[in-house]
Amino acid sequence: MPAQQQPRRARLAVVVMGVSGTGKSSVAAALACVLGLPWVDGDDLHLPEAVARMRSGVPLGDDDRWPWLARIGARLNDEAAAPAGVVVACSALKRAYRDRLRTAAPGLHFVCLDGPRALVRHRLEERSGHYMPPALLDSQLQAFEKPGADEPDVLHAGIHEPVPLIVASVGARLIAHTQNCTSLKVAA
Repeated sequence: MPAQQQPRRARLAVVVMGVSGTGKSSVAAALACVLGLPWVDGDDLHLPEAVARMRSGVPLGDDDRWPWLARIGARLNDEAAAPAGVVVACSALKRAYRDRLRTAAPGLHFVCLDGPRALVRHRLEERSGHYMPPALLDSQLQAFEKPGADEPDVLHAGIHEPVPLIVASVGARLIAHTQNCTSLKVAA
């Protein structure tokens, strides 16, 4: 008698988004661990020239971001490298950026991290070793187009909670929104 096949889990591609300092990398890494998926820090996909510009306090424009978003979209859609799915940390500040990623990776989910400017600024001032200076926060906030009800694939999470609580909540909601995901488990 043949062995009973387990239902195939739907591939899960997730972008953890928000302005610099909201905890995208921390949440994405922890969420990927909980979901049993690899994660990619979108910062690692910037070209050295773009990193140098930001490090010097010059914000990136759309022309700088389109090739970066193409690299992120390719990672999100790379089923050979990540057959079960992947979690990517990426600012995805504008609707056009999110739409570009949706086109590259159909079925994509977003987790939007957001919080008060003062808290984000404090986090940026406290961290070390990152190329993004606190001086660029205002340019990011100006560019940020908060997802609304017309983007139903976006889950919202406030950054005032500790990362494990954000991840537990978001993980549970992602699982609830994903079809055929009986093998996914969220650790609290």
